[in-house]
Amino acid sequence: MPAPARFIDIHVLQSVPFANLNRDDTNSVKTVLYGNTLRTRVSSQSWKRAVRNVFEDHIGEAALRTRRIGERVTRELEHRDWPTPLAQRAGGHVAAASGIKFELAKTPGDAKQTIPNKVLTNALVYVPESAVTELADLAEQHRDVLEQAKDIKKPADKSILPTTEVESVLRARNGVINLFGRMLAEIDDAGVDGAVQVAHAMTTHETDVELDYFSAVDDITALWNDASGSGHMGHAEFSAGTFYRYATLDLRDLMDNIGGDPAAARELSTAFLTSFITSLPQAKKNSTAPHTIPDLVHVSVRADRPLSYAAAFEKPVRAGRDGGFADASRTQLAAYAHAANTLLGTRSVIASGWAGLDTDDLTALGTRHDSFDGLITTALHAALPTEATA
Repeated sequence: MPAPARFIDIHVLQSVPFANLNRDDTNSVKTVLYGNTLRTRVSSQSWKRAVRNVFEDHIGEAALRTRRIGERVTRELEHRDWPTPLAQRAGGHVAAASGIKFELAKTPGDAKQTIPNKVLTNALVYVPESAVTELADLAEQHRDVLEQAKDIKKPADKSILPTTEVESVLRARNGVINLFGRMLAEIDDAGVDGAVQVAHAMTTHETDVELDYFSAVDDITALWNDASGSGHMGHAEFSAGTFYRYATLDLRDLMDNIGGDPAAARELSTAFLTSFITSLPQAKKNSTAPHTIPDLVHVSVRADRPLSYAAAFEKPVRAGRDGGFADASRTQLAAYAHAANTLLGTRSVIASGWAGLDTDDLTALGTRHDSFDGLITTALHAALPTEATA
């Protein structure tokens, strides 16, 4: 009997034109030195957020990550026609009852003056969007007491709301949290081990960061022609290249998080793989519009362990005779996949396939599919067979 599927690896090659998908604190392009060669990099956090945003649309569920959960509850209560002062007090008490240490927001322009009831938790709360409704409902149940309660004015103030009930809401999960996980050590049993691991994306070849000098025209100056010079000048960093992206989905962790529901596992896995393929970080999108699709997607279902092909590009790809890195990157990826699977053996490879723009037959990557949807469907059929075909 073959071993059950444990991991779904997804490998993506994607060419991105002049862009800055992910900036550092100085607005510079992120880079990494790999194989003693400078590459453009996009952090896993950046691309994972882009994936999560698309994923939420796919499954019709949203998650909220914020330090301002109390303010969000206040807005909900205002929509229910609560008086603003009472809604603010209720939001402050909800946040203070979370069991998470907190501080009060400061008045703009006066760092010493705090704002009553405007509670900022010291840790980011990560909950289903529906939790806001549940917390507002809890405030509704205790409205009489909240009307008589004191405002939250300092971190030592105690909430009149039951901490156990607030914490119970903050432990809630949905498909987003079950897949991506949650770190919330301040509340017992609120942590969720993520079922997805995402690598930093990097170019398969050496890249140079380019400085783009720009100026903004003052329309009136240009119309009247009574002065010279621009209204604003500046510069920004950009780069371009072919990226290698990789993630792996741990099916055992996913099944543990969702209570072993195979239908839910299939839905979440499909949404994740689709979102990983189609997502793109949105930084500088209005000035670069880098909306490409992947050149190649390879999916492998494994029973033993995840296997990244990043080492395929430790030696940077060289441009082909006619220019371009995409063709050479596909060839190098397929060659490494063949070598790695020959070395490890293929007993644990349950399914392997690919889809992309290349017209060549990359047999080392498994069966070719005409579409990304077909690739995903076939991989999940092998990884999570239905009862009728198991």
